[in-house]
Amino acid sequence: RGSSSSRSEAKSGRTDLIFLIRFRHCCLLRNQRCLLAYLYDRLLRIRALRWEYGSVLPNTIQFHMSAEEVEWFNRYKKSLATYMRSVGGEEGLDLTQDIKPPKSLYIEVRCLRDYGEFEIDDGTTVLLKKNSQHFLPRWKCEQLIRQGVLEHILS
Repeated sequence: RGSSSSRSEAKSGRTDLIFLIRFRHCCLLRNQRCLLAYLYDRLLRIRALRWEYGSVLPNTIQFHMSAEEVEWFNRYKKSLATYMRSVGGEEGLDLTQDIKPPKSLYIEVRCLRDYGEFEIDDGTTVLLKKNSQHFLPRWKCEQLIRQGVLEHILS
């Protein structure tokens, strides 16, 4: 039977249906809580992707996201960029750098694919070619390591 017919029967005196209506309502509320918890968990994971991969997600990850999730990611990315520009003086402060405290300021990296010229703060440019190894400032390399351009060589 439909829910409206059982509701009208319960109002007209069928008190045995009140338990069923309450049970159905509790089931609907539980399902709603489960769905909201699932969606919130997905948003937390998408937010973590911004910190892990940077502002551009790989296509393999975007393929598994809905249009609304991609839109939420883009809005979060813009909001984070606006905040980072507003703190730390004229150039802003990149909060995505040094997510883990560095043990040393310079690291040895190997280039996994051709990238081209890469400029360091002191004005020096380094040519990043596949299989070349370099000793570079950690904070300048972290984004490229997350993007898969460079690989940290652990000695």
